[in-house]
Amino acid sequence: MIERERRYLVAQLPGDLPVPTSIEQAYLFTHPVTVRVRRENDHLTLTLKAGSGRNRTEIERELAPDEFAALFEHANELRIQKRRHRISLHDDSGVALTAELDLYDGELSGRSVVEVEFPDDASADRFEPPSWFGREVTTDSRYSNSSLASNGWPSDD
Repeated sequence: MIERERRYLVAQLPGDLPVPTSIEQAYLFTHPVTVRVRRENDHLTLTLKAGSGRNRTEIERELAPDEFAALFEHANELRIQKRRHRISLHDDSGVALTAELDLYDGELSGRSVVEVEFPDDASADRFEPPSWFGREVTTDSRYSNSSLASNGWPSDD
């Protein structure tokens, strides 16, 4: 229920990326609680997120195809398309982590971010990002997917 995540811009893409999954997501609300529907390949979900920064409340449920279609139709202006590459990482204590490298398509084409979720605060605190990670933007809400869908890529990057 609590999502612990750190988000970074990408300094350079790592070599030999794994096969990505295709993600299309649409936002029904972005404030004060984000409500999103997502299609990841054939997996359909409804997600509610509250809060900001590294630790947020997240509730996710699977949707039937007709439920997804009904909700997706109502979010026709706030959509994101991306390809997600999941890359295995380990922290200094040997905890297995996954970097989720998102390469955006559509209006955000050419942009990318990478996120890492953590099992606890201690893992998030001690994480040292690999050299291909760029500037951390965890607390910069302009780089949340809901903000990117609403406002596009921030103009200062």
